[in-house]
Amino acid sequence: MARTMTMWFVALAVTFAMTSGAAGQKKRRGPKVITLEEIKIEGRVQKPNAFYILNRSNIGYEVMELRTSFIHKVFESVQKSPF
Repeated sequence: MARTMTMWFVALAVTFAMTSGAAGQKKRRGPKVITLEEIKIEGRVQKPNAFYILNRSNIGYEVMELRTSFIHKVFESVQKSPF
């Protein structure tokens, strides 16, 4: 048990020593600059789409009563020759 604890302590100390030494050796670099070539893009610019949704409105429709019957006109159209 004591040997295992000692090994863990040594491993932890070695890890700590490696990370603290590496942190001091880091070099500061300037920002990386990427130079790109000129690109010509041809095309059309799409127009943006916009949607507007209105709430349903309650319109009171009234049923119209037909004063004349169209049944006789339907029968006449069926009895006639189509061509």
